[in-house]
Amino acid sequence: MLEITLVLNTQSGEPLYLQLYQYFKQEIQNGRIEAGVMLPSKRKLALHLGISQNTIETAYQQLLAEGYVESKPRKGIFVKEIHHDWILNSIKVPTTTDEMEKEENGPNLIDFSHGKIALEQFPYTTWRRLTIQSMYEEQSTLFLNGDGQGELPLRNEIAKYLFQSRGVRCTPSQIIVGAGTQYLIGLLSMIIGRDAIFSMEDPGYHRTREVFKDQGVTLIPIPLDDNGISMKHLYNSNAQVTYVTPSHQFPFGMVMPITRRLELLKWAEGKERYIIEDDYDGEFRYKGKPIPSLQGLDSNDKVIYLGTFSKSLIPSIRLNYMVLPPTLLKKYQEHFSLYKQTVSRLHQHTLWQFMKEGHWERHLNKMRTVYRKRQNTLISSIRGNMGNEVAIIGEESGLHILLHVKNNMSEKQLIETAMKHKVKVYPTSVYFSQPTPEQKPMILLGFGGLTESEIEQGIQYLKKAWNLS
Repeated sequence: MLEITLVLNTQSGEPLYLQLYQYFKQEIQNGRIEAGVMLPSKRKLALHLGISQNTIETAYQQLLAEGYVESKPRKGIFVKEIHHDWILNSIKVPTTTDEMEKEENGPNLIDFSHGKIALEQFPYTTWRRLTIQSMYEEQSTLFLNGDGQGELPLRNEIAKYLFQSRGVRCTPSQIIVGAGTQYLIGLLSMIIGRDAIFSMEDPGYHRTREVFKDQGVTLIPIPLDDNGISMKHLYNSNAQVTYVTPSHQFPFGMVMPITRRLELLKWAEGKERYIIEDDYDGEFRYKGKPIPSLQGLDSNDKVIYLGTFSKSLIPSIRLNYMVLPPTLLKKYQEHFSLYKQTVSRLHQHTLWQFMKEGHWERHLNKMRTVYRKRQNTLISSIRGNMGNEVAIIGEESGLHILLHVKNNMSEKQLIETAMKHKVKVYPTSVYFSQPTPEQKPMILLGFGGLTESEIEQGIQYLKKAWNLS
């Protein structure tokens, strides 16, 4: 076997597949592994390094994707001919202190983004197998246009999953698959009608707010109270449609109690009123069981349910869905059924198999455990390092929290000083329709894409950056 001198660092926080990929890439670029050399088999290398074959597979796939190696059927994976002089000349060597600092900051930056997830936990091998299987079984049919609402087998699986896990009551015919929440919100605005008066939580998800604005609808911000959207302000607004995130309010994180849910459903009994329920991360709840959906309580067909696979699977798949009540489904079928499907049929078919074979449920259970540990690490690290100098908001569920820092720094100062200490944190002011100076500065910390060691290190850096004792 090719001599491998790599020592993997399990404490660095960097995924093992990435360390292995970078090792091979550097060895090939420097000419220490020559063209034509066959890389070790996944089984042998896994035994040699004491890691899983899945890790080897992921590293090899990255090398294949970047063209450093090629796969020869029934033979193995071989190093390709690389122009080493071109590679060495194209690598820019930093010559100034500023450039060196930028290069140093890049790889070591700890990013508390709420949009990142634990990619190293994604079942790459299973997904790849099912993707290949989909193409083999269906041959060329997946390259043709499919059902505008989404593939029926997938919608069947989604309907079963929603009823079992979220209490959503629907038939597959009520489900519309689409590429992202923003696309579905735009389509929904047209189905309901742009002349309707829309409203949404304030603060609320800024990307949804921008879609409503781009659709040209009248949009009224509704403030929150301790239980979620304020019913007093909602009634006074004369809105006909309201957008809410009841299972995990974005960004504050409160869970809407049953009393407020019933009040909201009572409001929706009015003529041509609808509730848009965005259940963007309802799978991840760390205290008690997941909260049943608002849609499952609705007996008047007034709730439009939105769901996504971005948080629970991978963001780039861009596979979201909405459940339309019968009245709106009829309008969709009469006026918008000509709109073609925006999600790859191949991805839809792969996801259908993934769910049908039970991989989805197993993956979800695993991710709940992973994120619960990371959230516990984040909370305990904040309390241990920052104590009473901060207040944690919205820690019961989801993949982010808000942090109110009591050091008299502005939101901008908190972000800038954190960045100087190699930590990227995020503002919350963007989620308010009209931010005011009176709002206390709060920082959003996402933890899904960070390891436990990175989370602890990041909080220690923030403690120093914000001068907390």
